[in-house]
Amino acid sequence: MNRSARAFWLTSPGHGEIRRMDLPEPGPGEVVVRALYSGVSRGTESLVFRGQVPESQYEAMRAPFQEGDFPGPVKYGYLSVGVVEEGPRELTGRTVFCLHPHQSRYVVPASAVTPVPENVPAGRAVLAGTVETAVNALWDAAPLVGDRIAVVGGGMVGCSVAALLARFPGVRVQLVDADPARAEVAEALGVGFALPADALGDCDLVVHASATEQGLARALELLTPEGTVLELSWYGDRRVALPLGEAFHSRRLVIRGSQVGTVSPARSSRTYADRLALALDLLADPALDALVTGESAFEELPEVMPRLASGEIPALCHRVRYGDRS
Repeated sequence: MNRSARAFWLTSPGHGEIRRMDLPEPGPGEVVVRALYSGVSRGTESLVFRGQVPESQYEAMRAPFQEGDFPGPVKYGYLSVGVVEEGPRELTGRTVFCLHPHQSRYVVPASAVTPVPENVPAGRAVLAGTVETAVNALWDAAPLVGDRIAVVGGGMVGCSVAALLARFPGVRVQLVDADPARAEVAEALGVGFALPADALGDCDLVVHASATEQGLARALELLTPEGTVLELSWYGDRRVALPLGEAFHSRRLVIRGSQVGTVSPARSSRTYADRLALALDLLADPALDALVTGESAFEELPEVMPRLASGEIPALCHRVRYGDRS
């Protein structure tokens, strides 16, 4: 069995390389996974690639199988789909999802992989980690039948939230983004679209995922009195100013944070594994293919990552394809 692998490392802010490595022998209860695809979570991974993780968040931001430390050298990522080459009989040959960095092969505990349902293509399964974030966000937000909802920020997380909200009965869902090209994605997901200036107001709930202070300010403006903004954006080391001296208090508005690192208290009986399995089940919907907006070979990642981080490639989820070489 092939015991070598290649992994993508951030060597220093703005620079990455592929390094060859030897894998350890799998122990009892471990699996060897050969990667088929991984996904670049553009928002978070761009902050990591640019070296913008605040020192106070180094521990909180660690990925499950990260090696190295921020700001670098560090091996980072958490959207990997592959085939189990060795391991327990019930997993061998199965396509699985794992919260693992970009690497061609890896050895992890069997408990760290989740089988991908047969009706979910491997290439779509790289979205599982982001759909899991959306599931947790909606557990926090608890939307109700008939709610008027806006999702401000049409990135990977915002679009995942909008896709799930499209399934709720009787809701008015509008994706709000400054990029008019996001209208095509919104149509594929079955939700409305508006530029920020044209967004519908009187919202009971606004999910904010643009990672800009302008987007958060607009989210507050779109609320009905006593409405809630659920904040999903992570700003890294940037400070954000808000217009809390205007109608914020008189309209009794709410800003609530949500973060996938903890299962929502509203579903405290559920485990991380339950949440991820649900996300994979939801990926049976082919409409979610609209969130994969680009693909490149793993060997191209050192050239592609700077372009993703700078916005030159305006991706939602950029998919990385692995060949037969180790």
